[in-house]
Amino acid sequence: MLTSTSFAARRGDEVDASQEMIGIGAANAFAGLFQGFPVSTSGSRTAVAEQGGAKSQVTGLVCAALVAIMLLFLPGLLANLPNATLAAIVIAAALSQMDIATVLTFLRVRMSAFMLAMTATLGVVFFGVLEGILIAVALSILAFFSRLVSGSGAGWVVVQCEAITDIDVTAADMLERLDNELNDRGVRIVFVELRSRLHDLVTRYGLLKTLDRRHFYDSIDDALADIARPNRSGSPRGAHTSHPREQRAD
Repeated sequence: MLTSTSFAARRGDEVDASQEMIGIGAANAFAGLFQGFPVSTSGSRTAVAEQGGAKSQVTGLVCAALVAIMLLFLPGLLANLPNATLAAIVIAAALSQMDIATVLTFLRVRMSAFMLAMTATLGVVFFGVLEGILIAVALSILAFFSRLVSGSGAGWVVVQCEAITDIDVTAADMLERLDNELNDRGVRIVFVELRSRLHDLVTRYGLLKTLDRRHFYDSIDDALADIARPNRSGSPRGAHTSHPREQRAD
């Protein structure tokens, strides 16, 4: 999706996420039926095609046909091609995807956006594409909470956890830092509909040393009702101390 949306944005096109997923899924299903390789995407291959003047997805069909011809009739044509040549093609394609002008605009206009961009870049370089993106997303959410709280005079932040399926070590560390920062400002975080398995992770990570175990609720109505009670200067009264119920199967 990141590959398709980034290239679509250059042309002013729109991307249908469902259609993309159906295409990938169908391709993998047919690959399994005909003993093919798993199907994935390649940002560098897409960049190379665009640099070569590709205008539509017919490019993929042409490339597939050429690969088949070479495998069947010209198997030794590229046998002695140096790996450095292939690396140069990939590097050149990757450099074409860098938008230096936008990054410089971030630096000039909004330092927080620039820092997020650099964090995502370094995360991808040192940990991998998915990990780098997840780190950037987590930091974006934390930055959003920080701006929401600092600018609104809020006393409570309610986090709806129904859609959260996992909490990794990085997220746990960021959550602990966020809670400490908000507590210094007199702001409390409460969690709603956190699955019992994730509640176990919160305990295992030692987050309950920072997070108040009374700040976990089974429903948002319970949380809001408790927060709305008079004299809400401290921890919520009547919060659930037992594990919240599972909202749905993993």
